[in-house]
Amino acid sequence: MARAVIIGGGPGGYEAALEAHQLGAEVVVVDRDGLGGSAVLTDCVPSKTLIATSDVMIEMAAAPELGVAFEDAGGDAATTVRVDLARVNGRVKALAAAQSADIEGRFERRGIRLVKGTGRLAGPGRVIATAPDGEAEELAADAVLVATGARPRTLASARPDGERILTWEQVYDLTEAPSELIVVGSGVTGAEFASAYLSLGVPVTLVSSRDRVLPGEDADAAAVLEDVLTRRGMNVLGRSRMASVTRDGDTVTVTLTDGRTVTGSHCILALGSVPNTEGLGLAEAGVSLDDGGFITTDRVSRTTATGVYAAGDCTGGFMLASVAAMAGRIAMRHFLGDAVSPLNLRLVSSNVFTSPEIATVGLTQAQIDGGEVAADVVRLDLSGNPRAKMQGVRDGFVKLFARRGSGTLIGGVVVGPRASELIHPISLAVSAGLTADQLAAAFTVYPSMSGSVAEAARRLHTVE
Repeated sequence: MARAVIIGGGPGGYEAALEAHQLGAEVVVVDRDGLGGSAVLTDCVPSKTLIATSDVMIEMAAAPELGVAFEDAGGDAATTVRVDLARVNGRVKALAAAQSADIEGRFERRGIRLVKGTGRLAGPGRVIATAPDGEAEELAADAVLVATGARPRTLASARPDGERILTWEQVYDLTEAPSELIVVGSGVTGAEFASAYLSLGVPVTLVSSRDRVLPGEDADAAAVLEDVLTRRGMNVLGRSRMASVTRDGDTVTVTLTDGRTVTGSHCILALGSVPNTEGLGLAEAGVSLDDGGFITTDRVSRTTATGVYAAGDCTGGFMLASVAAMAGRIAMRHFLGDAVSPLNLRLVSSNVFTSPEIATVGLTQAQIDGGEVAADVVRLDLSGNPRAKMQGVRDGFVKLFARRGSGTLIGGVVVGPRASELIHPISLAVSAGLTADQLAAAFTVYPSMSGSVAEAARRLHTVE
C-alpha cells in the first residue's frame, strides 16, 4: 500500500488526505494548529462568519425602504440597532471549532492517522514528527505533501500586541466594538474587514498605499466598492503609505510616510502573508523556494525534490482555500497514478466578501486592455434588474468577456449582494468553453439576479 505523509492540516492538507485515502493510500497527517488550518480557525470561516453578521446589519439599514419599521415594547419607534461583538465573536469561535472537529471526525471514520505536532523532511521518504512535549517519531513515506500555509506579515515598525494593534487572526478576541478603527492595507483582507466593521456601526479609516481600494481587482468593481464605502461614511486615505503604528494607552496612532497621523482605538494590520516554510528541512531536501520563501511547484503540485509535493498558501499564487484544496487533491492523484488535470489558475473563481461582494473568474479587464486577447466586453448594471429593484439594490453590475470571433466566454465579474453565488454560472461557462449564446439560451428564473447574467450574455450576441 502506498504511503503518504502530509505536513499541515489546512485545506491543502486535509483535502489531500481524504483524496489519498479514497484512492487507497495509507495516510498520516502531521498538524500543529488544528485541522482546517487558518482557513477554518483564524481566516476564512471566522471572517465570513463575522461578515454574515455585518450583512444582516446592511439589510436592516435598508428595511425602512422596504416598508419594515422597528418598534420597542411601548410602541415607540426604535432608533438604534446594536451589535454585541462579544456574542458575535463567541459564535465565530464556536463555528470555527465545530468545523475543525468535523474534519477530525471524518479522519477518524476513515482511519486517517493524525499526529499532532510539527513535521519536517529528514531525507528521502522520511518525515520527523515532533509532538508538543518534544517526543519525535519518524514516519516513512512514498510521497510527502507540504501544506503548511502562511501567516500574517508584520513589520518592526508595526508590531501587533493582540489588544489594540491586531492582525486579522487576532480580531476575534475583541469583546467590545472599537470606537474608531484604522485598517492598514487595502487588499482583499483589509477591504473585507474595513467593510465588515463599517457595517457593524464602527467608524473606519482605511489606509491604502495605492490610489484605490483593491488595486489587484477589476477597476470598475473597485470603483463601485469605494463609492459605496465612502457613501456609508468610511474615510479612505489613498496613496497613503504607513510608516509606523504605535500605541499609547487606549489610543493607537498610525503615522504615514508624509508625516500625517491618524488616531483610533484599534488598528488591524492587513499587510500580506509570509509562508510557513522555515524549519521544514526543505532546502536540505532539494525543495526550491522563491525570494519570498514560497515553495516552487509545477501544475501538478510537484516541487523540485523527487517525491515531495506542496499545496496551499505556502506556495504563493492564488492564496485561496479552494485553490489549496484543488492543488492538494491534484498532488495525491498524480502520486497515486489517478487521472489528473493540471491546475489551471485561469479557471479559478474568487470572491471579495465586502458589501457589495466582488466575484471574478477567468481573464481580466486588465489583460484584455493590455492586448493579451481580443475580446468583446459587456457591462450590465444591476440597477435595472427587477429583482434588484424589489430588494432595494442599486449598486453593482455583471460584466462578461467573450473571445472576439468565436463568442467563447473567457471571463466575468459580478458586483452585488451574493456575488459569490452569481459567479457560478459564469464559472461553469468559462470552464466548459461555452459561448455567450449558449449561456444566454439557458432558462433563468424571473425575477432573479441571475437574469442579469443571461441578459449580459444576450447582449454579446453578434449577427454574422
